[in-house]
Amino acid sequence: MGRRIQDHLPDWLAERVRAGDEVFTEKLGGPARKRVIVILALILALDSADKGAVGAMAPQLEASLHIGNLKLGILATVSSLVGAAASLPMGVLADRTRRTRLLTISIVIWAAAEALSGFSTSYLMLLLTRLALGAVTATAGPAIGSLTGDFFPAAERSKIYGFILTGDLLGAGAGLLVSGDLGSAISWRAGFILLALPSLALAWVVHRYLPEPARGGQSWLHTGDEEIVAVEDTDGGGGSSPEDGGGRAEDESLAISQVQEKGIAPNPEIVIGGDPERMSLWEAVRWVLRVRTNVLLIISSALGYFFYAGLKGFAVLFARGQYGISQSVATLVAVLVGAAAIAGIIGAGRLADRRLEGGRINARLVVAAVGYLSAAVVFVPALLTHNLALALPLVLVASAALSGPNAPGDAARLDVVPSRMWGRTEAIRTFIRTLLEAFAPLLFGFVSQLFGSPSNSGLGAGVNNKAAQVSAASAHGLSLTFVVMLAPLAASGIFMLWARRSYPTDVASAAESERRIGEEGDPA
Repeated sequence: MGRRIQDHLPDWLAERVRAGDEVFTEKLGGPARKRVIVILALILALDSADKGAVGAMAPQLEASLHIGNLKLGILATVSSLVGAAASLPMGVLADRTRRTRLLTISIVIWAAAEALSGFSTSYLMLLLTRLALGAVTATAGPAIGSLTGDFFPAAERSKIYGFILTGDLLGAGAGLLVSGDLGSAISWRAGFILLALPSLALAWVVHRYLPEPARGGQSWLHTGDEEIVAVEDTDGGGGSSPEDGGGRAEDESLAISQVQEKGIAPNPEIVIGGDPERMSLWEAVRWVLRVRTNVLLIISSALGYFFYAGLKGFAVLFARGQYGISQSVATLVAVLVGAAAIAGIIGAGRLADRRLEGGRINARLVVAAVGYLSAAVVFVPALLTHNLALALPLVLVASAALSGPNAPGDAARLDVVPSRMWGRTEAIRTFIRTLLEAFAPLLFGFVSQLFGSPSNSGLGAGVNNKAAQVSAASAHGLSLTFVVMLAPLAASGIFMLWARRSYPTDVASAAESERRIGEEGDPA
């Protein structure tokens, strides 16, 4: 696909693109890995770009549809709530059907809804189109989590997640910058339509270039692989090999090999002895909530995303009032913060895998916990100072620390769950996370008003059409709000550390479940 594009470029440009592509391919581990990682990252970018675009085009939406901050806030909240409600059934489908087909259909629906948003003639029509946009949020989490586990060996998943999750950060920046500028220069309708067109192309790419992998490890991609060799079964669910206990090659899972070396026994109460696909949704939820490590990781992740969602909603408004900077400078700061976040998430993923390889069985949990706790500490002076020169280095460090835990935390969740439960487990995490994200801007806005922020700060920077009139009182209220909201961020780190006690046992239990599931599927 990339070579076809290069063929249409001038020779000098094609040569530079080719050289850059070779370096990029090497960093990601080969052509096959690059294809999967880029496609999964683009899917995450899709949803994130839409969320960023709505905030960026808020002034134009307000003027065109004659609505205020409350109705704009409802647009964002409704889409998130629909995504949360749909995530649980989507998790079931991710464990029972072809995940690539599920993603393709969801992206097509998303593109259609995005285009209709651009043609909306009233607030009600726009609101209805936002309901359909929850599809990508609902599908992406369970499907991408499950596909990542089936495409990449367990020992490398923190690093791989680091690459994939950059799509979320890049998508948010693209939505804020591209759609916001286009909406300001032309119309908010053009901004929505601009998002719909590449979405259709992405749906085709997923259908054409992302085959359905076998479940449990037969389709793992190794460094240097040229092609994706996916073993698909006839019902679309993906096969598992009875010869290797469901496909999870124990010699390639460092966490499993370490618990075996230490003689850590599984917990019989959470070992699955039959086919997980026979579980009802309620039975699956009950089982997931019995895995202690998984519950702690879900809570930790949800609290981390809660703080991030609130911070993102008010970041520009706060920066302009607290540091006395212009909109253009605030945008530049946002770009720098995004770059720091990408560096943090990739670096933490690599660090966690290296420490796991060095024999630290709880490495992924410790790296994630240190990230959350470090962010909570470093953010305090950055939020209280009024000097941008002093605050910027602290903000960059804190942003890197805040994003870092996502990669090792996501990898650790796959460690404690058998492969045929990954979709439903991720769906439950998505449900809880999305609920907290949906209400974070509302809660942050409410608390900031209690601390002296004027009422027109409403639901965040993304929905404030009077950014040029940001007052010192507003910034003061937001500053205190952010400091108070660092408490749940610190709690994220504490929950992650707490999970160290049960993690080895739950890893052993997941390995035993995988073995028994493989025996259940053996026709002999």
